Formats: sequence, structure tokens, C-alpha cells
Amino acid sequence: MSILNLKPEGSYTYDCISLGEVMLRLDPGDGRIRNSREFKAWEGGGEYNVSRGLCKCFEMKCAVVTAFADNDIGKLIEDMILQGGVDTSLIKWIPFDGIGRAVRNGLNFTERGFGIRAALGVSDRANTAASQLKAGDIDWEYIFGKLGARWFHTGGIFAALSVTTPEVVIEAVKTAKKYNTIVSYDLNYRPSLWNYIGGNKKAQEVNKEIAKYIDVMIGNEEDFTQCLGFEVEGNDKNLKELDIEGYKKMIDRVVKEYPNLKVVATTLRGVKTATVNDWRAICWADGTIYKSVEFPGLEIYDRVGGGDSFASGLVYGLMTSGDAQKAVNYGIAHGALAMTTPGDTSMANLKEVESVMKGQSARVVR
Repeated sequence: MSILNLKPEGSYTYDCISLGEVMLRLDPGDGRIRNSREFKAWEGGGEYNVSRGLCKCFEMKCAVVTAFADNDIGKLIEDMILQGGVDTSLIKWIPFDGIGRAVRNGLNFTERGFGIRAALGVSDRANTAASQLKAGDIDWEYIFGKLGARWFHTGGIFAALSVTTPEVVIEAVKTAKKYNTIVSYDLNYRPSLWNYIGGNKKAQEVNKEIAKYIDVMIGNEEDFTQCLGFEVEGNDKNLKELDIEGYKKMIDRVVKEYPNLKVVATTLRGVKTATVNDWRAICWADGTIYKSVEFPGLEIYDRVGGGDSFASGLVYGLMTSGDAQKAVNYGIAHGALAMTTPGDTSMANLKEVESVMKGQSARVVR
């Protein structure tokens, strides 16, 4: 029996719609931001990456709701989104003032890290079109009531962009629930985004309110601690050794506080070095904890987007099977593959994900 009351086939336009900011990611390759003279450009964004993964890897019908300044940078990002197969018809275009005084498109500089040097992200995203969205700007009744979607995904990155974006999230999730659309939310705590608008106190105030409307909650230990105030017992401060019993106790407290939650999933990343992580996950559903397949000592090429790819694999598994065990394995395998390639977004396909789930080795395929 399915753990989620999924909408029947044929009653929706989209499998999944995501709400979030999509930025131009600038990657110095194997170098460092501070010394680089060349950058590789990618599109990316915590919430968008989930729809992109569902579309490109898992071949589902997806769209993104966001806003861009109407200039060539916005058109470049749109072109990248289209290459990923995600529908751009719900994007809101804002007139550009010429130099970005009033509205602009976001940039995110990221370096991958190596060995003892941690990955680094430097955001340049103030006053972006997406950050200025407010309640009433998006016609959610049209999106969920007329177009229809089986699933809606958003998260804590978009909610942290400004004082108005949490209102957009609340408006969206309430309307989604009105039309029985499943709602997932990735807590995705980013202290740099919250610092200027109230810090950790504001992060908890916002996320505790949003959590009341969520079906599937996703996050890691920092997310649940900083966004919702739930501590994980037993972890060392550098997160090299993770105590799974502490996570189970934390999830028990989360679902008691928020009985609306149908699924809670958390990745467990043991950081040995920037390029070697232990990688696994657990998923709570119907009172049972499901453990994923494990990847001890996973070699990391680019960790950015690994958690988003976990989320898209989890969502795919829940949508197609309603089986939490399959879902957490889809998630962890997809996340593992995504971290073997550069960029925010996954380059894997469904066959590869399912092969990794079954324990396929890295022997050459010819």
C-alpha cells in the first residue's frame, strides 16, 4: 500500500513544480575563486535542481516557478533551464532597469574544494528578481487549480532570500494543499542568507510555520537543528562520525511536533575530506525508519547539488512506488552519482541510478 495518497494518473499537467531562485553558477574548475581568470557557467538553485533532476534523469514532466530580470543574463539562464527539459512557462519576467539598481539576476561563485580544503560558496544575489517576489505575485490558483501538479517542491533557500519570500512559500503550500498536491520541503539552512534578516531566530520562526503544511520534509543534521530547533545527539562536532541512533531520536521528536508529516528524510554525510565522504541516508515513513544503501569513502568530484539530487531521487521513488525503502535508495544513489560530475545538476540517467542501487561496480562499460 502506498504511503502517500498520490493523485491519479492523468489529472495533472505536471509531475512536479518547484518554487525557488535559479542563479548563474560560476565555477573556477580545479582552481580557486580568488585566483581564477576563467569560470565555467552553469544554472543552479536548491529548489530548481530537484525539478531538473526529476526531468532530466527520471524523465518526468516538470516546471519551475521563479523570476528573472528581463535581460541577456536572464535569457541565458532560461536557455540552460530549457536544455535540462524543465518548463519555463511559469517564470515571471521583470523589466530590467539597465544596471541592476532595482532588479537583477543572481550569481553564485562556488569552488569544489580538495582534500583538506573545504568547498566554498560566495553568493552575489541581493536584489534579485526572485528575492523580490511577494504574496499575490504568482497565480497559484491557476497553477494548482487549473494546470494541476502531482507534487510541489520548495525549500529553505528560497524562504531565506528576503522578508517577503516566506509569504510566497506559505501562499503556495496552502494552495497546493487545497488541491491535494503533495508538498515537499528541503530545509537547506544557509546562515549567509539568514544573517541580515534576523539570523537563526528568524530562520526558526519562518521554518516552524512552513513545516505545518509539509508532507515530505528533507534535511541534514544542521538543517533540523538550525531551522526547527531539534538537536541530534551523539555526533562529533566535525561530523566525521555520525550516530544514527541520535538521528532516529531526532526524527521521533520532529514527527511528534508535526503530525502532518508523512515522510522525513535526512542524508548522513560523514566528511572525511572535501573529496572523500561517507554517504548514506535514512527515511522515516509510517512509524518505520528505512536505511539506504551505503557508500563509505565515496569519492567526490563536486559536492554541490548532491543533496538536491538525493531529494529528486527520493521524490521519484515516492511518486512511482510509494515505497519508502525504494525511495531512499533512489535518492542516495542519485546523489552519489551527481557528485561525480561538475555543476549543480545531475548528469545521471535512470539506468545508471538503478545500477548503482544494485551495487554495480565502476568497471568500464563498453
